[in-house]
Amino acid sequence: MDWKSLVSAEIENNRALLESLAQTIGANPELGFVEHEASRLLTSTLEQAGYEVTRGVAGLDTAFQGVLGTGKPNLALLCEYDALPEIGHACGHNLIGVASVGAALGLAPIIPQLGGKVTVFGAPGEETGGGKVLLVEAGLFQDIDAAMMFHPSNQNLLMGTSNAIDAYEFVFSGKEAHAASSPEDGINALDGVIALFNGINALREHLPDSIRIHGIISEGGQAPNVVPGRAVARFYIRAPERTLLDATTAKVFKVAEGASLMTGTQVVWEKFEPSNDNFVPNQPLALAFGANLQKLGVTEIQEFAEGRGSSDMGNVSQVVPAIHPYLSIGDGLVGHTPEFAQAAVSPGGMETMILAAQALAYTIIDLLVNPQLLHTVQREHEGR
Repeated sequence: MDWKSLVSAEIENNRALLESLAQTIGANPELGFVEHEASRLLTSTLEQAGYEVTRGVAGLDTAFQGVLGTGKPNLALLCEYDALPEIGHACGHNLIGVASVGAALGLAPIIPQLGGKVTVFGAPGEETGGGKVLLVEAGLFQDIDAAMMFHPSNQNLLMGTSNAIDAYEFVFSGKEAHAASSPEDGINALDGVIALFNGINALREHLPDSIRIHGIISEGGQAPNVVPGRAVARFYIRAPERTLLDATTAKVFKVAEGASLMTGTQVVWEKFEPSNDNFVPNQPLALAFGANLQKLGVTEIQEFAEGRGSSDMGNVSQVVPAIHPYLSIGDGLVGHTPEFAQAAVSPGGMETMILAAQALAYTIIDLLVNPQLLHTVQREHEGR
């Protein structure tokens, strides 16, 4: 039986529906954890295809889990569908969520014959740090044998790493006073924040080149003639591996303590987004996806590149074999720009989404019909 041809035919039969979903989500961007309409559209589509859908998993209103089939292996497709502030789907999450649902629709008629199980996870809030982190922490991947998704890009890339990231907010407290008549009575919280920035800049000289620390002042006072009694800074701290990130973040905490001592302020800190672990692609699974891309006519494929960004898919890759390949929706595009958002709803974006749905579904078929491939995938994951 040519299962892949059957899946392609089923995805093609659903092309109009899938393109309508991607266009609708793309034209109506919703921020992380409030993607109510996108979640509703994706879950209702899965239910119509026979998936048993559970909404609100992991305590997240817009997260979901759709399951079809029984037994093992249990293979996961990941959906993202949150947008960026002001520029909408400039990371193409409207294509990501619909591609995974498209793969699920293509597989629906054949899963009862092939055996095994397909689980579709709706993971909200990727741009704000981490729906997938919370899904992992809730134990939803304990029964998963492999997980996959695609991401739109300006190139076709099978394996890209990502950095682990911590997101911390530092709140400095001082004492208000009149800045002209009695500044000596005040304690300037903004001075604490500025000392924090200066200390981190001094720290950079003694960190590996792979470390990235970047921050903003989100609160710095209300009026120039009032000594600020409260000032707030937010920092992202990134490193290629979690152990290196933990060591770096500990140094940043020491800098914050020093800034507080220098300025006579008080400082507290806490995470403002969940931490992401670094993404480690599963090589045999990625190569299987690449072979399927070639079967679908894609010839220009880069195998591996190191990444500088971060994704909550990293947390998934730490607990199950996972891939996060990139497929081009246009040359020269840069993510998180208006041009990328336009490409994500363009005819080219739609074609890439259908291609991704087919390649994801093909790769799941490979895992279902070839136990040796699944064994190799899991052995590679366990070995590292």
